[in-house]
Amino acid sequence: MFRRQLRDAAASLAVGPADDPKSIVTPLVQEPRENLLRALTQLDPGEEWLLKPRQIGDDPCLWSPGIRLGVKPGSWFHQTECFGPVLGLIRAENLDHAVEIQNEVEFGLTAGIHSLDEAEIAAWRERVRAGNLYINRGITGAIVQRQPFGGWKKSCIGPGAKAGGPNYVNLFRRFTDRAESDCDRAETSYREAWENHFSAGHDPAGLLCESNVFRYRPARGVILRLSTDDEHGESFAIAAAKITGVPLEISRPADESDAEFAARLPDLARGTEFLRTIGAIPPDSVLRAAHESGLNWIHAPVSANGRLELTRWTREQSVTETRHRYGNIFAIRGENEPTGFVR
Repeated sequence: MFRRQLRDAAASLAVGPADDPKSIVTPLVQEPRENLLRALTQLDPGEEWLLKPRQIGDDPCLWSPGIRLGVKPGSWFHQTECFGPVLGLIRAENLDHAVEIQNEVEFGLTAGIHSLDEAEIAAWRERVRAGNLYINRGITGAIVQRQPFGGWKKSCIGPGAKAGGPNYVNLFRRFTDRAESDCDRAETSYREAWENHFSAGHDPAGLLCESNVFRYRPARGVILRLSTDDEHGESFAIAAAKITGVPLEISRPADESDAEFAARLPDLARGTEFLRTIGAIPPDSVLRAAHESGLNWIHAPVSANGRLELTRWTREQSVTETRHRYGNIFAIRGENEPTGFVR
């Protein structure tokens, strides 16, 4: 039943030029190359077409939708971004397995789920590793402030502040503290910022028909690489790690050379996502190793200001959920509270 309805829905989409109001599937911005061309024309072992895509007319950029069956977890199509009208179906044993499959990719821009089961939604929302989560709605068309946009993993650069979010402009600034602060004062600022801002979800749009929660999640880990001994920066970093619960690895030049540190980065990267450097910019060998290991590099002094500093220890995430069904508005709730219908 599901496959038949999915195929019929995709096959019924009008394919045509962008200047035709009837067109739903319009031409690609450029002729398919490499990954997308393979996705549209070749199947891997065990796969088959539920709906085979076709090039339409003489336009090499215009293709009808395609649906691949039998895509295996870890396969080429599962692990490759293909920006075009082709869908792959992967069979999951249950929701936990589906979330594992969803997370086992190098990218994390958007993710979505359709479910009326509150327990399923709550479990999915807490485990999915992506920048923008969508519940019971489409996963495109992000709106500034309502759904600040930006991803995780290889779908971001540096700290990954979301476009249209409260921290985006700070990516283009460089901050230094006005005066030197001691560790106790910095830790107090970190704790206040965590309790008052970073540990809570925020929904500035306040819509009844749609929840748009902007929230922070602790990073998987931070590597702090010093160019010189810096007890001040170390103590601040240790305090920030304690408040946020983020694992911290400190690398000092007295303990290991740049070459030794670069050689260790692939192993360190398995449990971390940020490389934080203080002082001099690291040599190319370190930056190359960080890039190849999938680490996001942040080069900035550790600030005593909690509202600023903790953005470098957390990941931003937007969670959008449709709050109505067939004309009924769901009861207003927090992101972790059960849902009910308004009576």
